[in-house]
Amino acid sequence: MEIKYCWRCKMKVPFLDKEEFKIASDLYSKGFRDNSEQRFKALLDYYNNLTGFGETEPNAIMHHSLEQIGPDCECCGKPYRTPKAKLCAACGNKRKI
Repeated sequence: MEIKYCWRCKMKVPFLDKEEFKIASDLYSKGFRDNSEQRFKALLDYYNNLTGFGETEPNAIMHHSLEQIGPDCECCGKPYRTPKAKLCAACGNKRKI
């Protein structure tokens, strides 16, 4: 887990590493097979216990994966939106690849 700026949430949030995200993804999938009102409770509990963040939206957790974002911008420090991004959406810096 690592704290990074999320361009969707417009704030710094905990991003999950590969192993942590795999567990979260499995819990998210199980939630869709459950018809109860608490179907994503296991996912939210896992993420919140792991990060201490207090997330309430299961869909937000699914885009907080370190593998889905690029490295930090050399200019502003916010991560590129994707690993292959060539332009920083936050400041317009052109990535040196």
